[in-house]
Amino acid sequence: MIVNSTPAGWQIIYQQAHALLAMQLAWAWPPTLPADRWVGLLAAIAQHDDEQEAWRDRGGHHGLTAAGAPANFTQKPFSLAQATGVLAAARFQGQWRSLLTSMHLSCLYETLRGSDPKTTAFLDELRAGQQRWRRALRVKKDEAQAAYDLLHWADRLSLILCRHELPEMGRALEIYHGPDQRRYDVRQSPDGSMHVEPWPFAPAELVVSVEASVLTQLQFADDAALAAALRAAPVETLRWTLRRAKEST
Repeated sequence: MIVNSTPAGWQIIYQQAHALLAMQLAWAWPPTLPADRWVGLLAAIAQHDDEQEAWRDRGGHHGLTAAGAPANFTQKPFSLAQATGVLAAARFQGQWRSLLTSMHLSCLYETLRGSDPKTTAFLDELRAGQQRWRRALRVKKDEAQAAYDLLHWADRLSLILCRHELPEMGRALEIYHGPDQRRYDVRQSPDGSMHVEPWPFAPAELVVSVEASVLTQLQFADDAALAAALRAAPVETLRWTLRRAKEST
């Protein structure tokens, strides 16, 4: 979960919903690949945070901090089960999505190499799989990297929006480089709209959204209590308007 504190409690955005927002952002790019590869890339973006670990019905505390507050995803340790699950699910949609999903997992977790034998073995499997899939698909390494860079870019901008990370006073924040290797920044204008510079999207204006659950209870006894509160919580839709700045090229 993405957990934002509010004056009244918590704003909760599921990671799968964040991934759907990332796909909205990538969808608005002019397609740079054949239709089958482009759709496969969008699928990889939309599903890159699937297979989240299920909460235990009784007594579990996976979704909570030690103080009983909803746990942000950054507060949770690496889950080999989740990483393995999202790669296994990708394989049902083919080698291209498997390649992109595997590259994302490598990007996220390569720094854990050597921390645990099972994790290191998994990272080795990712490398071997990427090489095998590139050969089977006849995709060059730099071509795969360019496609993955859009996944990373969209993931990062979605997180910036979901976590309300935009600086005040119109200051720019770097997103990531795109598939064209250009640096992209985002900033918020006084009217509340967002500007991405340089402008990457096909339309001159884009409206994207994500749903968030609103909690007023601050602490929970266990996962079951949190899950019950989330099921009963009101849902708000967060929307952002991204507009091409006049000077953006």
